Amino acid sequence: MTAETESAAPEHPARVAARASQSAASGRRKQEWLDLFAEDGWVEDPVGPSGFDPEGKGHHGREALSRFYDMTIANTDSLEFFITDSLVCGDENVNIGTIRTVLAGSQVDAEGVFIYRVNADGKLQSLRAFWELERAMKTIKQV
Repeated sequence: MTAETESAAPEHPARVAARASQSAASGRRKQEWLDLFAEDGWVEDPVGPSGFDPEGKGHHGREALSRFYDMTIANTDSLEFFITDSLVCGDENVNIGTIRTVLAGSQVDAEGVFIYRVNADGKLQSLRAFWELERAMKTIKQV
């Protein structure tokens, strides 16, 4: 494939969904963010047990995704995504980078790997975020 035909190729559906999710989240567009997910879609952010998900089973289905949004994204003053690399394989997009969150005058950078999987319709089946709370808390600073 030449550079010319490569640039004309359609974007990978998982990468499109990942970018749309990041845009909706950073823009505080809850319904737009929710509409990106399949009816049985889920979020694990972070993967494993956390203050957002004590059992570490993820947030499954529309109601749980809505609660997750209200508990996390809606409570931030700002949310920015700094993606340094993006890879697609099969029906998944892996982003490597940092999510910068500002909350109550404090900025925290969570470095991680963020995996978005889509179904055959291009809807998000899952969003899994791998990042470490202790590592992120070491970046905290007042803004």
